[in-house]
Amino acid sequence: MKLPWDMKKWGELLKRYQAVLLVLVVGLGLLLWPAGTGKEGDFAASEEQRAIMDSDAYIADLERRLETALSQMEGVGEATVVLTLESGTRRVLAYDQNGEGLETVVISAGTGQQETVTVQELAPRLQGALIICPGGGDPKVRLNILQAVEALTGLRANQISICQGTGGNAK
Repeated sequence: MKLPWDMKKWGELLKRYQAVLLVLVVGLGLLLWPAGTGKEGDFAASEEQRAIMDSDAYIADLERRLETALSQMEGVGEATVVLTLESGTRRVLAYDQNGEGLETVVISAGTGQQETVTVQELAPRLQGALIICPGGGDPKVRLNILQAVEALTGLRANQISICQGTGGNAK
């Protein structure tokens, strides 16, 4: 029984398309390669992404709480608060000193994933605040807003800007 392709033709095709086949095999191998190797650098990116998300959620919550509190103050009206960050959430990681130097302490979960050991988590540091409200033109109201924002955020007076806005009636 004769096959439609004899060995001579297969050999010619392999020689002709050798480079293409090599690229396909290497590409397939890379696709099947496990995503993480379990080294420190592999989960550093996910830690950084989690820190950014934590910082965004922290800022959004703080802005919302400040808006609610300031809007309840006499003469302020409906306030809008915008906060900027100097730095995001920071984690102080545990380190282990071995003969070669310092290594980040890593624990393995039962799922095969590894996580760093966090000793301390520091909240994001604020850089500045902008408050826009209908009562922002009144010096007494501005002073009350300034003192409240300083007390709640730890920002200095030169880092806080208060502007008179439109919309909503001053109380």
